[in-house]
Amino acid sequence: MYSQLIRKFIDQEALPETYAIDAESWFVPLAEHIAARHRKERNPLVVGITGAQGTGKSTLAKLTNALLTKNGCRVTSLSIDDFYLSRHARARLAETVHPLLASRGVPGTHDTPLALSTLTALESAGAADQVLIPAFNKSEDDCVIKDYWLSVNGPIDVILLEGWFVGASSMSDTKLLNPVNELEQTEDKEGVWRRYVNQQLSLDYQTLFRRINELVMLQAPSFDKVFEWRSKQEQKLKLKNKIGNKAKGVMDSTELHRFIQHYERLTRHCLVTLPAQADVVFRLDDNHRVIERLATTVQG
Repeated sequence: MYSQLIRKFIDQEALPETYAIDAESWFVPLAEHIAARHRKERNPLVVGITGAQGTGKSTLAKLTNALLTKNGCRVTSLSIDDFYLSRHARARLAETVHPLLASRGVPGTHDTPLALSTLTALESAGAADQVLIPAFNKSEDDCVIKDYWLSVNGPIDVILLEGWFVGASSMSDTKLLNPVNELEQTEDKEGVWRRYVNQQLSLDYQTLFRRINELVMLQAPSFDKVFEWRSKQEQKLKLKNKIGNKAKGVMDSTELHRFIQHYERLTRHCLVTLPAQADVVFRLDDNHRVIERLATTVQG
């Protein structure tokens, strides 16, 4: 039923042939489970897809969208990245709270009220309703203006929400005391930035995450793999945005190393805590292959 769809998807996304095996073995059963749950409950189902940078969340969200659509579901995909604050808004945070907040990514750099209102609009949309989906341009490091947002028609059966810390809980104050890397040691000596990030995570983000009906995790084997996989993402972005001999908005290895350090504390926290909180956990090996499914009601 899905072989041709998966074949086309792999070609479009330039994925390795092994992805077809994982898709058939792991991701098709996931999509069928989600579709069956929606048919049973009849209400819009919110599915979170979480995992460290480079684990393949966006790819899984795209494939799940296609599989669910094939299954007769009306699907909309959201990324928490598309709710980043504008560059100007982050600059204000950098001036008033801490300079590190100029960089997008961590909790506190998103427009959470907009994310919540968008989710509400999607959940309640009827046949006569259109919902605008916000967008963020990473190569420009700024929000896409509203005139260029996509619109979707209701009703929606399944809403996919993907992001690197979707579902994450905040940490205790004692776990924030010691820096975890050079960035925190040199640029957040007093812990102001990491305390602010943690505080923000405990507020509207938790309201957003409580709206998730099913949380799916792609579990990286370790944090060490995150930099390698995120580097591959950057290379794809470089090819996509290459103009002449330059690629706008693309980081070199030194810039990327510093950038990843912004994410390290919360990524490590998620690797430890989220497997117990997720409904479905796909463990990945060093080669990006799924090797095990944990804590799941999905049958393969």
